[in-house]
Amino acid sequence: MAFWSVFGTILAALATLAIFSFLYKDNPFYRSAEHIMIGLSVGYGLGQLWHLGFKQFLFDPLFKEARYELLIPTAIGMLYFGFVHPKTRWLIRIPIAILMGIMAGFGLGPGMQASIFKQVQGTIIPLFRYGLTVGETFSNILLIVGVFSAIVYFFFSWKHKGVVGGVAKVGIYFLMIGFGASFGLTVMGRISLLIGRIVFLFQDLPKVLFGG
Repeated sequence: MAFWSVFGTILAALATLAIFSFLYKDNPFYRSAEHIMIGLSVGYGLGQLWHLGFKQFLFDPLFKEARYELLIPTAIGMLYFGFVHPKTRWLIRIPIAILMGIMAGFGLGPGMQASIFKQVQGTIIPLFRYGLTVGETFSNILLIVGVFSAIVYFFFSWKHKGVVGGVAKVGIYFLMIGFGASFGLTVMGRISLLIGRIVFLFQDLPKVLFGG
């Protein structure tokens, strides 16, 4: 195996162990690995910003294609640097206002489509229909009950007493189940990363060091 491949694998193992050392207590090895990781991330991000942003959409079109109209958005973007001095700090409001307006305009339609229309459409489903299995029918009923009860829980014009209170309580259960499932999915993602590192240390690393 090539020297640099072995060296990179050993370096990755040492960095992984340095991060895991925080499980014992805060120490210089962990802080060094943390700083290196943050520095590499910032450096890589700046490189991506240059090649995929400034070079591709500003410098090449400006100097190679003579698209001088790009100087206008460039000047507006440069106003972000107004924060460096108290007297020019107000200039940053201009690009922020323009950016927020553009994002709101472009995002309103897709946001309404994805967050409202699609979700409402997803709840307009048949409870009973020829060809549906028992499981599909039960799932449809459960979906409608969950959506309706959760909406009732957030409807504060009526006091949550009696029937309304009971339905709202059912909505709380559905919300807790949903939040718990989301949290469980997040934990599973973190555990999968941990398993990947452990497999790397106990399987991949010995293969590189001792062969096999």
